[in-house]
Amino acid sequence: MAGNRELAWRRWLSIALRTLHIVGVVLAAIAFLGSGVHAVAGVVLMLLSGFALFAIDLWQRPGLWREVAGAFIFVKLLVLAAMLVAPGIAALLFWLLLVTSSVVSHAPHDFRHAESWVDAGLR
Repeated sequence: MAGNRELAWRRWLSIALRTLHIVGVVLAAIAFLGSGVHAVAGVVLMLLSGFALFAIDLWQRPGLWREVAGAFIFVKLLVLAAMLVAPGIAALLFWLLLVTSSVVSHAPHDFRHAESWVDAGLR
């Protein structure tokens, strides 16, 4: 039964982190598309929860960073940094990030977990 408890604990942790991640997305959306308030808080919450989610995923699948889904995390980090550095185009980058993240995360399994161009270039 200990295995089931550990699995349930990880699942609830993942749910909590995903919820915080969505809160960060909403705060960033309000900031970049509306009032400009809470931009840093939203991005920081997205980064922290995103890193934690990525760490859990890497723990379960150590080779994830070599797949499209894992490599895309690094692209998202660059876009988040660009949003803070270039606030004039932050709204455009926000929408780009939202749409591409949705496409990659909801794409078929074979696409998300295919060998990424990063790994392909290393061989």
